[in-house]
Amino acid sequence: MPDQYTMQDPTTQYPGPTEEMAQTQEGPGLEQDMPIKPDAGEETYRGTGRLTGRKAIVTGADSGIGRATAIAFAREGADVVLNYLPEEEADAQEVVTLVEKAGRKAVTVPGDLKDEAFCQQLVQTAVDELGGVDILANIAGRQQFVEDIADLSTEQFVDTYTTNVFAMFWLCKAAIAHMPPGSTIINTASKESYQPSPILLDYASTKWAINGFSKALAQQVAEKGIRVNVVAPGPVWTPLQVAGGQPEQKLTQFGGSAPLGRPGQPAEMAPAYVFLASPESSYVIGETLNANGGSPTP
Repeated sequence: MPDQYTMQDPTTQYPGPTEEMAQTQEGPGLEQDMPIKPDAGEETYRGTGRLTGRKAIVTGADSGIGRATAIAFAREGADVVLNYLPEEEADAQEVVTLVEKAGRKAVTVPGDLKDEAFCQQLVQTAVDELGGVDILANIAGRQQFVEDIADLSTEQFVDTYTTNVFAMFWLCKAAIAHMPPGSTIINTASKESYQPSPILLDYASTKWAINGFSKALAQQVAEKGIRVNVVAPGPVWTPLQVAGGQPEQKLTQFGGSAPLGRPGQPAEMAPAYVFLASPESSYVIGETLNANGGSPTP
């Protein structure tokens, strides 16, 4: 298969939505159980040493965009702390193998980001095991569709905000205390920030909050030599979608409304995180890099 530097037609680089995408799993979902598995760059991502010697934390590193980013970081030369839920261990061990095959250190720290003390321990583990932290990629997220606000429970609303927003705050706060100049934080918003789906009331609003938080934090820590930016993916094929992120009947059209006519793949998101983590983006601060297949955004 061609790597990410090979010229390809993006409209046909990956398949469009099909009937086979109508599949469901109990959350949080495993990539291993998906009949149509996402491409996280396992066979295609080629590193060029852009993150040599760096020390990264990646949340949601077992599958989807987090998996692709962890693989890319390792192949670019970074050691990686991998965070994921304990139920996702099987997927995470595949990532460990790939990170180690790239010649880098993989440290697994399973646990729930809704716990502030755990978030603090996650950062401390990176400091202890890697000798520091200079990349924080907040990618883990919670997305569960609900058709009507009357059916959206306070428990789900709080869980979504705690996972997507509060954990980001806790991790940023803990990591910045250890980050040297030149470090980078990359948070994850979404096309939903700008074009919210009515069935994703809680999720979409967290992604808007992530954008605002990141732009404010970027200005605050710029004088420390720490850069904060955001990646905003569009529809990307991951276990998040089949484990309650979308209604099953909508999955057969998932990503079809994007100008490219197909959903994105995690392998297409990872280069955005690499770019924002690497010194080549040294003058990029407080920006949102939209990777959504062509949908206009503000």
